[in-house]
Amino acid sequence: MNLQAASILWGDPRYSARLHERLGAAAPPQLTTLGNLGLFDLPKTALFCSAHCPGDAVLATYDQAARWRDSGHCVVSGFHSPVERECLQILLRGEQPIIICPARSLPQRVPPELEKPLASGRLLILSAFAARENRVTSALATERNEFVAALADEVWFAHITAGGELERLSKRVASWAAPPPQAT
Repeated sequence: MNLQAASILWGDPRYSARLHERLGAAAPPQLTTLGNLGLFDLPKTALFCSAHCPGDAVLATYDQAARWRDSGHCVVSGFHSPVERECLQILLRGEQPIIICPARSLPQRVPPELEKPLASGRLLILSAFAARENRVTSALATERNEFVAALADEVWFAHITAGGELERLSKRVASWAAPPPQAT
């Protein structure tokens, strides 16, 4: 696969105004992309789930992912927690657009399961991190989650562990006067 990465600088007209509005000076100075940049302009739902999630919330989240897949809804996430990773697998079985935001720079190699969605134009891999950030850390994951939430039109929390990073993020999202976060 010979897709080329592209950069979008802070002042570029393709750079999301929503990121400027919600993150202000903390907005990343540059985004690095691989895939269909047109997905950047679609209405997007951000998906988040704590790493530890009760069974009833897991099942409800998988059902929601299937509804998004079947309705053609664009989902953006880091797809990092176990539930988020399984949701990505559900979404990859559809034809709807997906935006993956790793908590690091763009991967050096595209995983095989992402090659076909990238080639068909329904996938965008979007990183807010410099090339030197090639390992995921909890600090980068926290920053990435705020970036994903700021980018989205709506935010869907599958499960929030009390006192965890997603609880803090849900309060930040509420401060942006976005639609209230949904929890199951």
